[in-house]
Amino acid sequence: MLVHKYSHRANTRKHSIMSFHEAAPLARISVTVPISIVVPTYRECENIPHIFNRVRALRDSQNIEIELIFMDDKSNDGSVEAVAAIGEDWVRIVERNGERGLSPAVIDGFQLAQHPVLICMDCDLSHPPEAIPQMVLALASGQEFVLGSRYVKGGSTDDDWGFFRWLNSRIATLLAAPLTSARDPMSGFFALRKESFDHARDLSPVGYKIALELIVKCDVDNVAEVPIHFQDRMHGESKLTLKEQLNYLKHIRRLYIHRFANAMYFLQFMIVGASGVVVNLLTLSLLLWLGASDSVGLVGGIAVSVVSNFLLNRRFTFSYARDRNPWKQFVGFVSASGLGMAVNYSVALYLSKYALPDGQGSIYLAALAGIGSGMIFNFLGNRFVVFRKRFIKDNAKNI
Repeated sequence: MLVHKYSHRANTRKHSIMSFHEAAPLARISVTVPISIVVPTYRECENIPHIFNRVRALRDSQNIEIELIFMDDKSNDGSVEAVAAIGEDWVRIVERNGERGLSPAVIDGFQLAQHPVLICMDCDLSHPPEAIPQMVLALASGQEFVLGSRYVKGGSTDDDWGFFRWLNSRIATLLAAPLTSARDPMSGFFALRKESFDHARDLSPVGYKIALELIVKCDVDNVAEVPIHFQDRMHGESKLTLKEQLNYLKHIRRLYIHRFANAMYFLQFMIVGASGVVVNLLTLSLLLWLGASDSVGLVGGIAVSVVSNFLLNRRFTFSYARDRNPWKQFVGFVSASGLGMAVNYSVALYLSKYALPDGQGSIYLAALAGIGSGMIFNFLGNRFVVFRKRFIKDNAKNI
């Protein structure tokens, strides 16, 4: 079996695809390290006995010390009773009282886990427990994170998986490309060391793509991928809803901000600024249509666009600071904007008079340089003064 290795820092796939002789036939694999398998569940009582049977077969045939933890979001469907009926001391179920969701459930399970290797897998039987020894051995070979992958050589999905489900997965993977070069970062089947998880910073998972969260927040250098066959669920209903897809977009934005910080804030600041131009022109047109004078229309357009820019920047660009006094922030925002306009004018005037050669196009170049300078000044003033970031961890979930 092939283990594919990647480095997310360079964001390029390593040229070598290495085959580990230890990860060949299952009968020759020997795993001695104890492992904790965390399975998030919500209304999966039909699947619990089946996944237990397959994990038990793996445990018995390979003589692996395993802790199997079901993290249940209060399904009230008989899941607790199903685990109780198993009657094994290495299997338990935890009913969660906090925030519901797959990702928070996995985080809670990893925190409760007792063994040095952590495995996450779904309860719907789509992930083969038989691949766990190969994943553990990839960790033993020096990899920091191992994915059970559908998209590397040897990986596959059920024939009836469907085009739109495949397309959804591929688009999600493409959006994650700036964060990791792994081919299947959407996989819910993965392994990492407990010590790596314990060093994670600012975990704020949302939705169901917890592997991508951990790759980024655990600051993983190397990701390996073990090919698996992804099987459609046998019982129960899929949890992949439109809400979860929208949560993924929210999640990917958080991770971009975590990884690329100021570049992302600046991009959002520019997008809001562009929307302000539209608001300005629409307000101007409306006031002129209502019979206002040109001067009133211009002032009104500027005033409304300043307010809209402030509200959008407070809600989206600098959302981590929206729990603070909005009136003080508004005064600071207007002050920074006023200073930015002064910087804009000063730079444009200096360039047009002293730095650029005489010519019809010089004034436009000077104006563009002034606009750019003013915009950068506005951003820096708002980012580090008006909406300065404090208590980063406490505000992580507001992003």
